[in-house]
Formats: sequence, structure tokens, C-alpha cells
Amino acid sequence: MTDAPNEDAPNEDALSDELLALALEAASRAGALLRDGRPDDLAVAATKSSPIDVVTEMDIAAEKLITGYLSEHRPDDGFLGEEGASSAGSSGVRWVIDPLDGTVNYLYGLPTWAVSIAAERDGETLAGVVAIPLRREIFRAVRGGGAFLNDRPIGCRPAPPLERALVSTGFNYVTAVRTHQAGIAQRLIPQLRDIRRGGSAAADLCDVAAGRLDGYYERGLHPWDLAAGDLIAREAGALTGGRPGTRPGYDLTVAAVPGVFEPLQALLEEYGAWHD
Repeated sequence: MTDAPNEDAPNEDALSDELLALALEAASRAGALLRDGRPDDLAVAATKSSPIDVVTEMDIAAEKLITGYLSEHRPDDGFLGEEGASSAGSSGVRWVIDPLDGTVNYLYGLPTWAVSIAAERDGETLAGVVAIPLRREIFRAVRGGGAFLNDRPIGCRPAPPLERALVSTGFNYVTAVRTHQAGIAQRLIPQLRDIRRGGSAAADLCDVAAGRLDGYYERGLHPWDLAAGDLIAREAGALTGGRPGTRPGYDLTVAAVPGVFEPLQALLEEYGAWHD
């Protein structure tokens, strides 16, 4: 005798599609707020880990907009947000939100900043959206459904030899950590085509997905920095991870095309990129 199917269990595809649609709308609204509402005299509202790591009024306003919209449609979901949104919820779904990834770029009027929204259940990301308003780009993915840029399917580049790989990275805001990271980059440069520094982890992960980069690595990322971009990169065919045998996280995040991922991860481990 077999167990009868549980008709009350949510269909994952339908749930993922629902979560994606909500994330797309929330990201679009927050992106418009940030793009159109940026004051000419934008001020620093607070600091985080150091005086360089700024939190603007617009960060906070964008997170409130996102959480308010999502709560209106799914009041039982939980939240984890960079600017303080935190609740467990009761539905089993948690939204992981970075309302403004690339705050310093935004503060200086540079175009590479993003709104990142991911929805996860049981520790697995089901849907992710990264909107980059000044590039007029919205990246999206659901687990198992491929990755898209403005409704066009995307995939990562064919793997070049490591010495011809273009790789991006980021630097921590704490001076001592940033200095160590600069030393890692200095050791990597002779092994690669070149290194880029974009200023937004979410955008860098999406650029790997879109074939604009062969790889990306960074230490010090939080869940909201990488949740959506990691899913988009994987759905585009990239490999992602942390230190060997681990998932991407605070110690290290690596995303790259197959064939570049393995040697890049090995060099980062050898050079101690996970160490402050």
C-alpha cells in the first residue's frame, strides 16, 4: 500500500512562480524609488562596519517598500534584510533582501547598484531577482528554470584557460581586511587576464551569469548580498561555492564558469583568501 499524495502540500513550481512574480514587482518598485527619488544632496544616515560603509536614507526607504509590499501579499512569510528586517514567519518561506547593493556606487552617482530579492524555503533559494535600474536590466531565476535577463534566456561563457579569464572581486570596508584582500588580488593578477572591481556583489554574480565575466570571488558577503545572484549564476550554468566543499558564504564566495571555478577556488584556498 502506498501513501496517498498530500494534496495540501504546495506545488513547488507554482510557489516559485508566485514568489518570482512578487519579487519582480517589489524589485521594480524599489528600483524606481531609488532611481527617481535620489536627492541631489543625498546624506549619510548612519554607518555600519566603518565610516566608509554608509547607509543612506534611500536604503532604508527601499527596504520598507519591499517588506511592506511582500507582507501585504504574503503576511506569514519571514524576512532577512540588510537594513534590519528580521522575522521568522510561519509559512516556511523567507525573503532575503538587499534593498541597495552597491551603496557607495549609489552615493557617488555610479550606475552599478542593484536591488536584490530572493525567496528561500528550507534553506534552498526558490526564486531570485536582481534589478539594476541604471543599466535597465532585471535578472531573474527560479530553481530549475534557467536564468533570464529582461525575459531573454542567458548562460555563462565557455570556459577559457585560467590565464585568459576575466574575474571580478570586491573589497571589505574594514581597512585591515581590505589590505589583505588587495594582497590576494596582487597574487592573482599574473594568473588571470585581469581583475575587475564593480562594487556590487549582486551585479557581479549576474554578470557571470550573462557571460560578461568568467568568474567572481569575494570574502565577507552576507546572505542578502548573494542569495539572488547565486541562484541566477547557477541557473545560467556557473558553478558556485565557498572554500572547497562548502557553500558560498561569509568566509568565501566563488562563482565561475566550469573549468575556471576549480582552479580559481584552488588558488584562493592556497593564497588564504578566506582569512582576514
